[in-house]
Amino acid sequence: MPTPHVKIYIRQWCGYCTLALRLLAEKRVPVEQIDTTGDQALRDWLYKATLRTTVPQVFIDDRPVGGYDDLVALDNTGELDRLLGLA
Repeated sequence: MPTPHVKIYIRQWCGYCTLALRLLAEKRVPVEQIDTTGDQALRDWLYKATLRTTVPQVFIDDRPVGGYDDLVALDNTGELDRLLGLA
């Protein structure tokens, strides 16, 4: 099974972004980081794609899965490992 493509939209100095990146690093999957700091057009697109104004926002194979709290919830149920192809 191919490794899913994981993208995370972040902002500089964002504690929740750091925590999300740490959680994903623990899973040992490659992550594409996209910094939205100062890029209002990208933030506008991100809102249209997720209906959320906050970062981080994580996409797995182009499917938005939410922010840090959502990642933790998915991890707690084992769903994150399944989405990442680890289970």
